[in-house]
Amino acid sequence: MRSSTRRQHPKTAAGGVTRALLTFGAASALVVGGLPLIASAAAAHPSDDTKPDLVENLAGFSELWKSSGVNDLHGEVLNADALKHNDEMTSWINQNASADQQFRALQNAQYDNDGKSYDQSVSIADGLGKRLGAIYVQGRQHGELPLTSALINSENGTTGAYVGTGAAKTHFSYPRPFLSVDPAAQSVAGDDAECSPALVNGSSLTGIRTKGIGPIDENGNLKITRVPVTTDTTHQFSDNDVVLNPGYGQKGICTGGAFPSGHTTTAYQAGLTLATLLPELAPEMLARTSEAGNNRIVLGVHYPLDIMGGRMNGEAALASRWADDDFRTKVLEPARAELVAYLEKGCGAALDTCIKNDTAYSNTPYAGKQIPGGTAQQVTDRTSAVAVYKERMTYGFAKVGKSGQAASVPAKAESLLRTTFPDLTDDQRRAVLAQTEIESGYPLDTTATTKDGDADASWQRLNLAAAMSAKVQVNLDQTVSVLSTGTTAEVVKEAPVVTPPDDNGNTGDTGDENTAPANDSKDQQPAEQEQNTATNQAAGESGKLARTGEEFAPLWIGAALLALGATTLVLRRRVSGHQR
Repeated sequence: MRSSTRRQHPKTAAGGVTRALLTFGAASALVVGGLPLIASAAAAHPSDDTKPDLVENLAGFSELWKSSGVNDLHGEVLNADALKHNDEMTSWINQNASADQQFRALQNAQYDNDGKSYDQSVSIADGLGKRLGAIYVQGRQHGELPLTSALINSENGTTGAYVGTGAAKTHFSYPRPFLSVDPAAQSVAGDDAECSPALVNGSSLTGIRTKGIGPIDENGNLKITRVPVTTDTTHQFSDNDVVLNPGYGQKGICTGGAFPSGHTTTAYQAGLTLATLLPELAPEMLARTSEAGNNRIVLGVHYPLDIMGGRMNGEAALASRWADDDFRTKVLEPARAELVAYLEKGCGAALDTCIKNDTAYSNTPYAGKQIPGGTAQQVTDRTSAVAVYKERMTYGFAKVGKSGQAASVPAKAESLLRTTFPDLTDDQRRAVLAQTEIESGYPLDTTATTKDGDADASWQRLNLAAAMSAKVQVNLDQTVSVLSTGTTAEVVKEAPVVTPPDDNGNTGDTGDENTAPANDSKDQQPAEQEQNTATNQAAGESGKLARTGEEFAPLWIGAALLALGATTLVLRRRVSGHQR
């Protein structure tokens, strides 16, 4: 739930652009500088009526907790070890986040409900880099990116607010971390009356919260420090001073279920929109989005499982939008054209040059301290951005399900790689996702209950930061192999094998199907071999192109002729030598 109730407002913060103008569709549009500016009327798109079922996608949570079924934040703990770890990570992150990180968390909690503030689609801007992020913020706040704003804003954006978490929160109904476990405890001064422990509490968790042990205080409550209300006077994201309230004592927060995180869902809808509109910066933007989700734990209003669920929601939402050809061509692609043109104009150079000369996103959330069982989650470059994103996919949880299962790529997920790998086929993009997935068995993984290709297959396993930073080889048999991740996304083609001719002028086989693949696993550890075996079984023929190896034939023939010519020249020279 959000920190305050949405209200309709007529204008954006500084530009005075009405919200009505920011609602656009597929109808005729004004054109300025070759770009559609404002559509004259909203139009329906197929994906408007085919939103993903978040409860089905998040069904793995029901293996850990069983709700009472009446949305009262009570229920039964089914996996004590997993939910204890959930508590431990929540308390540690809340207790060890730096003051700067707490402020960033408050910024990421903000929604622009009155048109004078900012929302998550703006406050994650530094994922684009220092300079490009500032240009983007200027465009958003001053009404200079109307297509992008209508698409991505967190209040009513066509991707930024595409799915909501109300039904899922009601279904799972898990109590917030900061709630008292004692119904008789005193209310916190200043909290809404609806937040009284007598009405909302975590008493169902007393069995996993032993008083005075580890992250549990002497009263049996999880150790959570409330971050105080403050005012953002930096004007980083708004021309106005903005009050930042984490909302602990607000009815919408305290009575709403923790799982899944609504803020994180919104953050990933915005972050994945930017990552797919600007694939050149996707790994950094995804890492920044994972920070926004993690910031909900920093504030102590959510657990890691809530954040993992929010990520999965965002993935399913954006996949649905990108798989809709009508929405893609009439909404997403025009927004990308607008955004790229605006960034290049503000930077004064081509986008690649702007990125090269910019200061990339970085973050040190815990002042260098290492999270238990993990790292300090410091982002300093692309490689570390991808690593931190992966770490936050599981938050150090032990596996609760079966390991070594084949890849499980949900239907439509391949559409998320359309802009990263525009020249690959959908089947090849699916193969890239399969090869970069994390292993099966972690909490919220639904591999065991779904089939690869199901709409509700395992969104939990998709490692988009790795997939969007992959070096992919198109093999001679038109399958694809992921050679590496964590650098610049690119596609290379496997070179044909040309052998010297024998004494009869015959060359060896070219592009033998039995040639070892580029990602040979002979030097890998057993666990990696197990995962790759499962991945290859799932990928099957999915990496094949419609084309054949005939496109390489001229190269093979030319190479063979050159080799034959060289042999003939040598023989002639030998004959001439004998004659002398």
